[in-house]
Amino acid sequence: MISKLTKTILPVLLLMTITQISFAQSGKENPITTAVPFLRLAADARTGGMGDVGVATNPDANSMFYNGSKTAFNDAQYGIGLTYTPWLSELDVKNLYQISLSSFYKLNDKEAISFGVRNFSLGTFTFTDNIGQETGSYKPTDIAVEAGYSRKLSTKMGVGISLRYIGSKLANTSTNANYKSGSAVAADISTFYMNDKGWNFGAAITNLGSKINYGGADNYIPANLALGAAYNKKFNEENKISFALDVNKLMVPTPPDPSDAAKVAAYENKGVVSSWFSSFGDAPDGFSEEIKEFQLGLGTEYTYKDQFSLRAGYFTESKLKGNRNYLTVGAGVQYKVAGLNFSYLVPTGNNTNTNALKNTIRLSLLFDFNNATSSK
Repeated sequence: MISKLTKTILPVLLLMTITQISFAQSGKENPITTAVPFLRLAADARTGGMGDVGVATNPDANSMFYNGSKTAFNDAQYGIGLTYTPWLSELDVKNLYQISLSSFYKLNDKEAISFGVRNFSLGTFTFTDNIGQETGSYKPTDIAVEAGYSRKLSTKMGVGISLRYIGSKLANTSTNANYKSGSAVAADISTFYMNDKGWNFGAAITNLGSKINYGGADNYIPANLALGAAYNKKFNEENKISFALDVNKLMVPTPPDPSDAAKVAAYENKGVVSSWFSSFGDAPDGFSEEIKEFQLGLGTEYTYKDQFSLRAGYFTESKLKGNRNYLTVGAGVQYKVAGLNFSYLVPTGNNTNTNALKNTIRLSLLFDFNNATSSK
């Protein structure tokens, strides 16, 4: 029974969306925690193979998850993307995965709409009575349903806006009267610019929305500022390469020392809008801690004949703010309207055994239809 309970409860403990604010024994580790952290995960294999870089890369059907303004710059008139990401595959855990579905449609050469769904299944809880007999099971799940609109302001620049509904069910409400399913609404605003010298630039503020409540205190969702740049080099008609960089900063307050009740209460009761602005200067240790809250992603993509792609990347964040550090590799193949991408993650540093995506292959299918004349 203990082994089975470990397999079912451990994934949720690792991915728990409501975590207690705590400091390490050193008193310096202070990661920012939020509800529904799946919204921060790479939602497709191309991005996952490039160090989670997606703000300024060339657009595709999954652009809405990173920078919705890129959608209007797609060459195809409409497209669909589908991604499957298993989690904690080394533990042989069932029902622990993320599925992402994205789509877009260009209304004309300047405007596009998009629609997406992300579903994150957090495994299976097995319940037992006081003598160890199984009494049932429950499958927690998070979901985000989103729609967006993007428009070109010129042949080189565009803007976008997205709206998102977030639903989160972490426990069985019929067996826990003190718990309720959580929900929130949020919006993204973004911009994208590309010039004639091969440079792309992008900015996106995502998950600007309400807090989420599970029956107790209100919890922040992962509002985020992302800035990106990419350089595209075309050697000839068959060979091209791109390099990309993303910088991310959570627009969520930094947790205070939990021993200070007044500061904890102020943290929990801070208004949503004020929390976005205060997040850039509220770290307890000042600027030296604030700068550690920025995350960096680097990625590169080589493409041959617009049919075969090889990708690599690196993602890093401070060991005091989550300590996610990993290399990524990926590849893709495109045949007519259909494409297949995969990515693989290799943890680095001192957390090589704790990354939930270790030894996991993320797979994506892409379909682009009715190629339109590009205005790039």
